[in-house]
Amino acid sequence: MISTTTSGLISLLFLELLLTCTTPAFGETARALVYTATAGFRHDSIPTAVQALRARGSAVSIDFQNTEDKGVFTDQGLEGYDIVIFLSTTGEVLDDTGKTAFQNYLNNGGNFVGIHSSSDTLNTTAFYGKELGAYFDYHPELQNATIVVLDASHPSTEDLPTDWPVRDEMYNFKSDPRSVGAIVILTVDESSYTDDGTRRFNQGEPHPIAWYQEHGAGVESGGTAGRSFYTSLGHLNETWEDELFMNHILGSIQWTLQANTTRAFNSSALVGNGGTSSSASASASQSPSSTSSISGTASAS
Repeated sequence: MISTTTSGLISLLFLELLLTCTTPAFGETARALVYTATAGFRHDSIPTAVQALRARGSAVSIDFQNTEDKGVFTDQGLEGYDIVIFLSTTGEVLDDTGKTAFQNYLNNGGNFVGIHSSSDTLNTTAFYGKELGAYFDYHPELQNATIVVLDASHPSTEDLPTDWPVRDEMYNFKSDPRSVGAIVILTVDESSYTDDGTRRFNQGEPHPIAWYQEHGAGVESGGTAGRSFYTSLGHLNETWEDELFMNHILGSIQWTLQANTTRAFNSSALVGNGGTSSSASASASQSPSSTSSISGTASAS
């Protein structure tokens, strides 16, 4: 029989091991750029989403810095970030200079997470489509559906029920993310909702809802590939107020950061927070986050 003292010691050691596996080893904290620019449809849940991430940042040792300034996308501007998150972006939100800098960032070990309509973004940019996994095609009307967990061992799904009732938009995609090496971890029970649309593309089976890439496919030959994660969920304000969904999002971000290809975890990395402030990162955190409606039409509404 294990004594109370011994049991308590084992619990303490387990907690220390868990923190060691999830806390940055070199930088003071991991630094995340949350990009929320829109050139098409704009989700009114964006401010709620940014606030939800910032409110939980200290608990997970992540400094979430939000911007809608495409001017941050330069080599110097991205260098101080361990991860770039495209949150409900739409349309052409980067110019050619920004795309080149983003490609360089990924080549240097940068990590990427895409959320919701980020799959309806930069639709003709090949490396972005590969890094994301698949582009958005269409969705039926907002309704209740049952999300099914395919892999409960992943940090983004370990707190979710096997059959997870949600109210969201069930995206269809223009390709199968598995074709670029992505692992699908969430699908949807297609009998649990109505889709009267016409599927024109092969998105694979089972229906992809969220997936990850151990090595982001958007990296050029010779580059250092970080991790990539995408979830199509996140449409409503209420979604970002739900703890199960936030566990899904934070779990995905923490897993992606653990690629160990950035300075918060790897002192020899080329990008990321090495524990010193950079003017570029300060610029992003200080730039205003526009939450006003931007006109335009996009199908990922």
